[in-house]
Amino acid sequence: MSKNKPSGFKGSNDCGKNEEREGRSCVRFKLCPFNTIQSVLRQRPGWVEVKDDCEWDFNWCDVGWLRENFDHFFMEEHVRISHFRNHYELSRKNLMVKNLKRYRKNLERDAGHMEASKCDFFPCTFVLPSEYHLLMEEFKRSPGSIWIMKPVAKCQGKGIFLFRKLKDIMDWKKDGPRSEEQKDAAQVESYVAQRYIENPYLINGKKFDLRIYVLVTSYVPLKAWLYRDGFARFSSTRFSLSSIDDKYMHLTNVAVQRTAPDYDPEKGCKWQMQQLRRYLTAKHGREIVETLFKEMDNIFVRSLLSVQKVMINDKHCFELYGYDVLLDQNLKPWLIEVNASPSHMPSSQEDYEMKYRLLDDTLNVVDMEGRLTGKEKRVGGYDLMWNDGPVYREDVNLETLGSSCFTANTHLGCVNDREKQLRQLLKPFPGQRRT
Repeated sequence: MSKNKPSGFKGSNDCGKNEEREGRSCVRFKLCPFNTIQSVLRQRPGWVEVKDDCEWDFNWCDVGWLRENFDHFFMEEHVRISHFRNHYELSRKNLMVKNLKRYRKNLERDAGHMEASKCDFFPCTFVLPSEYHLLMEEFKRSPGSIWIMKPVAKCQGKGIFLFRKLKDIMDWKKDGPRSEEQKDAAQVESYVAQRYIENPYLINGKKFDLRIYVLVTSYVPLKAWLYRDGFARFSSTRFSLSSIDDKYMHLTNVAVQRTAPDYDPEKGCKWQMQQLRRYLTAKHGREIVETLFKEMDNIFVRSLLSVQKVMINDKHCFELYGYDVLLDQNLKPWLIEVNASPSHMPSSQEDYEMKYRLLDDTLNVVDMEGRLTGKEKRVGGYDLMWNDGPVYREDVNLETLGSSCFTANTHLGCVNDREKQLRQLLKPFPGQRRT
């Protein structure tokens, strides 16, 4: 990779020029966010950290760096970077809704209402201020409903509030907040107004949502992997609709919950996905839980397909998305949002170990070392769920598999025996012996 350099510029690092076919003996990496990914990269055999903006093979960057620098770099064949150029088509709340609505409309036109109904997994949502009049019409049709307001480009629960009275939204429209770039402008900061899920599934009286990880290594063709681990994030206060101003009750973001008066950093507010799946199976039975997880597969694939045509595909790019999904009391999953920069800052030792596995396996799939054949259906904790079409497990009978099933090769919340699988799958790193 080089910046304002002729094709083929490699710098002075002795990392070998023609190693793509047999795997690179040295991978020069640069990173911007300093969290768990730093530990993963620094402990990876043969990987060397560099500080120079012009001398890397692999860059785990933040979206701010990408926005400022991506278009100014020439990237050689082997180089990889951790975001697609317009990742925001899925991760910005207003664009996600716009793309999903368009995708659903096209499905209804081309394949009928039944097929389009498979996209009914996100709450009724309006983008403000542009769709303010549509929100008012819906508000009048369903008086008393609760809505949640979210700034389109913020995360970690910042700027979110609930409302059920017209006066609240009128006050917002009049005195709406402005982003830093809009301080001197008349334009109000964009928000989404989303119908609040008033009947969430509760455990011990508390609301929770799910953080699930999906890795996209290509959009054309679409190639997506689902990680087996994930977690449920719980609120610290028992759920009630009588106090909609209590953020510790209604917002499950860890950044919000860790400021709660009774937050215990040792216990945290998370369940691992395996624990949640066991709980749900014990309470509702295996068949119902299998249906739930298949419906979540549908969410992941449909949302990616909704942005496939607008995403700028680049063979140098990959994206690790953090999906936020909420279950209602009928065990229907709802897509809340998708994060292009999910937090890798651990909240506990268990959380650190899970995120370390996730990031290490992300590097295994990206495969800078050239150890994979490209035909794998599983790499560590990742299962290939879509490869220009649905991917099925070896033991699935395609004749009896219902047409409503998107993917079968997914194991979210199942045993993650990644170390055993990796020993069987991967060649040793250069200079290592297989143990």
